[in-house]
Amino acid sequence: MKKPPSSAVKLLLAAVLLILSLLPSSLHALGSGTTLAVTDAPATVCGIVAGEATQSIQCYRQGQTVSVVPNVSFSSISGGRSFFCGLRSGNHSLHLWDTATSSFQRKRLYNNGSVPLENLTVGEDQVCATVVGAGTVVCWRSHSEHESPSGSDQFALISSGSGFSCGILKNGSRVRCWGERVVAGELENGFGNMSMLSVVAGGSHVCGLNSTGFLVCRGSRNSSGQLDVPQGGAFEYGGLALGAEHGCAIRRSNGSVVCWGGDGKFSVDSTKDVFFELIVSGSNFTCGLTSSNFSVVCWGPGWSNNDSSSRFELPLSPILPGPCVQSSCSECGIYPNSETLCSGSRHICKPNNCRTQMTAPPPPPPPLHPPLPATPPPSSSRSKTLTRGLLAFAIVGSVGAFAGICTLVYWLWNGGCFCKKKVHNSVQPTITRGSSNSSGGSTSTKSNHSPSSIAASIRRQSSRIMRRQRSGTSSAKHPERAEEFTLSELASATNNFSLENKIGAGSYGIVYRAKLADGREVAIKRGETGSKKKKFQEKETAFESELSFLSRLHHKHLVRLVGYCEEKDERLLVYEYMKNGALYDHLHNKNNVEKSSSVLNSWKVRIKIALDASRGIEYLHNYAVPSIIHRDIKSSNILLDANWTARVSDFGLSLMSPEHDRDYKPVKAAGTVGYIDPEYYGLNVLTAKSDVYGLGIVLLELLTGKKAIFKHGENGGTPLSLVDYAVPSILAGELVKVLDPRVGTPEMNESEAVELVAYTALHCVNLEGKDRPTMADIVTNLERALFLCDGGSHDSVSSITISVVSD
Repeated sequence: MKKPPSSAVKLLLAAVLLILSLLPSSLHALGSGTTLAVTDAPATVCGIVAGEATQSIQCYRQGQTVSVVPNVSFSSISGGRSFFCGLRSGNHSLHLWDTATSSFQRKRLYNNGSVPLENLTVGEDQVCATVVGAGTVVCWRSHSEHESPSGSDQFALISSGSGFSCGILKNGSRVRCWGERVVAGELENGFGNMSMLSVVAGGSHVCGLNSTGFLVCRGSRNSSGQLDVPQGGAFEYGGLALGAEHGCAIRRSNGSVVCWGGDGKFSVDSTKDVFFELIVSGSNFTCGLTSSNFSVVCWGPGWSNNDSSSRFELPLSPILPGPCVQSSCSECGIYPNSETLCSGSRHICKPNNCRTQMTAPPPPPPPLHPPLPATPPPSSSRSKTLTRGLLAFAIVGSVGAFAGICTLVYWLWNGGCFCKKKVHNSVQPTITRGSSNSSGGSTSTKSNHSPSSIAASIRRQSSRIMRRQRSGTSSAKHPERAEEFTLSELASATNNFSLENKIGAGSYGIVYRAKLADGREVAIKRGETGSKKKKFQEKETAFESELSFLSRLHHKHLVRLVGYCEEKDERLLVYEYMKNGALYDHLHNKNNVEKSSSVLNSWKVRIKIALDASRGIEYLHNYAVPSIIHRDIKSSNILLDANWTARVSDFGLSLMSPEHDRDYKPVKAAGTVGYIDPEYYGLNVLTAKSDVYGLGIVLLELLTGKKAIFKHGENGGTPLSLVDYAVPSILAGELVKVLDPRVGTPEMNESEAVELVAYTALHCVNLEGKDRPTMADIVTNLERALFLCDGGSHDSVSSITISVVSD
């Protein structure tokens, strides 16, 4: 997410809007080369014919069907305002036809047997393509004042709109645009550093799927709703087609089409019973290739043969759903019935975006909760499930309330009256807790059979929740208090805070290793002194936050607070000592990186550390009363004790969770660059899912050994986020490319476990919090992953999660 635009950016936006208002009203599309193309002047539809020895081009214009010369095979075509282009099979020759003339006047734009082309795209009046392998762009017919892409830029794909073109760079998957400077610059800035899997250009806007599979659109204006993309899950939409002020997309699940923008004139009703292989758009109409018989259907207000509320089937021969090739189609397999659609030994490959579908990655990971099924269950069944689930949570809540009252009474009797030392009590006189915004608990057993009914599932889950509550907190054994130390005691324990005892720094101060007079080894965090710190009250706020939270939290995966010192301007916190330091240092500190024998150079150990940390965060979200959002989950705040058990630390930025179904809006976003939730940073809305995002980054660190933001490439490299580095490889089923080489290739019993961690991380770093899993879901998956490392199998692990979801 971005910060609000500066005054300069606002002036630039205003200038762009002014320039666009002076452009001709007839903007043209539009898009990338495929086997179907359209032009606007006049409305013409062309396709590459299927089922013939020669894959020639046939067009429909103003009631007539026209066979285009030369009668040779073409691999792809793309249309602009009044002409379309075709790339011949073999990719060495490019032709252009003028649809404004009755004879379809033809020109040859390119003919070079040594430099083949691909990714043909035609905009309003420009033609571009990329060189096979190199990815460099070659353009024709564009205006001289339009910028061209750098010769060093290498593109994976490109698409053209009205006076501009955009593409996805091979290195980093960023969007780069060229052409009319202001428009191209505005579009490129709109995507910023976002990683994209696909882009398609329209009249003055660009849409595509980002690295997490969600549909996004960017442009300088939204006068007809062309940027208002439909709601949908990750990878719900596939093929895209954009016009001047509208867009359409194909649902991957069934091939149906959804359209947006165009002032609502692109009625979905006209295509609701038709399913498509691909779609293309003119400025104000759209055409698609049907799945049933490969016929072409067009609709929209600009289609001359009918009104905007109906569709029209063109009298064209069946059109190819993709180019006929002789390659092995190793990525996604061969398209069904290719032998009848193509001639000879050639066939059609399934679209190469098949490997970006998280719904069926190769090989499929175990189910993750969420995402939920796209189609909701029947209302009666859902109602019963909700009723039973709420009943279970009501029982657990009653038990929790009773336990809380008992704890308060115990403190008043034992802690408040008879303790000789001064204590700091952070518990309020009355404690209330709203419903958790998480899904509750989860179960993971090693039984070979699942519960026989929903009721049994709920009983098993409820039992697990209560066991976690009993084992996770020791409030009954440890009164909720912290010892108070004097400054002289702590100065003596640290040799007067000498540098040789310094072991790190927290959110507000330096951390020292110390040994108390009674022999206990501790870590002491001393708030920095000085007027600047005091002016902004950061030290005081962090001190009070940590003291108030940690004095009542007791869990084996949270760093335990021993005591505190509050003397004049000094604020110190005393923790139990973590012998093996921070996870960050083991992953990224040069001294540790070079140790090939490090304990962390084991996939099982790394997954165990991930599970430990997730259990600590789950306790904060689901079982602390009231629940807590950490706000600064990162590898440097995950510490390792003498037994390499991971514990979450540093609660200086933590806040109590908002009430159920309400968002908490702090004064400003807080956290660490690279780990902070983009939704929280951009919208200033904090939820428990912000911690989930931070944990997702930590999981990626454990998998790759890379920092949250690191320099990538030669000559020092450019800064690259870990999400942009790792997510594309995980989506493409090429996880091994980004795994930390210090740990080595996972063994047979580890490969499934590592893959499960990777897909869990993938869900954690979704851009929107609603699409991220809960901590209970994450714990379940990591428990399963650790079990797989020990030689277990999916068949011997059963897990049940009852989720109560609200809009």
